[in-house]
Amino acid sequence: MNNKIVWLVIAAGVVVMVVGIAFAGTLGSDPTVVGSALIDKPAPELVLDELKGDEQVRLSDHLGDVVVINFWASWCTGCRQEHASLDAAAADYANFDVTFLSVNTQDEEAQAIGFLDRFGRSDETVYGIDHGSNAAFAYGVAGLPETFFVDREGIVVGKVIGPVTYELLTATIDQVLIGEDIDSVKTGETEEG
Repeated sequence: MNNKIVWLVIAAGVVVMVVGIAFAGTLGSDPTVVGSALIDKPAPELVLDELKGDEQVRLSDHLGDVVVINFWASWCTGCRQEHASLDAAAADYANFDVTFLSVNTQDEEAQAIGFLDRFGRSDETVYGIDHGSNAAFAYGVAGLPETFFVDREGIVVGKVIGPVTYELLTATIDQVLIGEDIDSVKTGETEEG
């Protein structure tokens, strides 16, 4: 009788574990609309130290451009997945007054520079480092990567949670450029530092 109870408890534990793993695997993978308190509001000003430089990076220096703000860190797997797409889109939109602002946050500067040395650096992208995560806090960033789209008037018009693809970036930028409303989407899980 004792052996039956032990095996029943083990079997129940296995069932709970399998169901838990299956459920956890679906978290964050639904590409559904995600809300943000910043949508349709002025983008918070960013004042960052330039990554690998002596200048400051300011969002207000790019007023009149469409700005793609991407929050990332060197330890973030999703950031590695999306990096080539961001670089390619930055190159393709360089002549359309679209600025890519890459905000490294929750990271060490040396690690961030090593990431760019390894995975590539875009000449069309402005790189800043978010010491103390103040910018991430101002934008309500809960995990990495997260990408915000700011229109020419400085209004946040969209947000993507999770890694972006080239197709999603270009479709969204095109919508912003022609003044269409865009939806915020969740492409996958984000990571916390």
